[in-house]
Amino acid sequence: MSPRYFKRRWDEGRGDAFDSWGAADYYFEVSDEGWPTRQIEDYEAGPTVRYGPGREEDEYGRLGQVRLEEFEDWASWSITEDEFERAWASAG
Repeated sequence: MSPRYFKRRWDEGRGDAFDSWGAADYYFEVSDEGWPTRQIEDYEAGPTVRYGPGREEDEYGRLGQVRLEEFEDWASWSITEDEFERAWASAG
């Protein structure tokens, strides 16, 4: 199988020192086993950060550490690889 791609909106704040960044759109590239392999966080009032090979964490956060399907069905947030790649390129 090939990677799967998702986009999900979080309207809650981060609850940390960067809470003023506001809500965010999260993009995920997920392995066959459900683990995030690349991730983008695009905040309304803050930066866009991205994580993946060679950059798993920084002072703002880190690549997801849980399988996405462990908590709910993500099928309704599925996007195309092209949509993910466009977001990845613009976040760079």
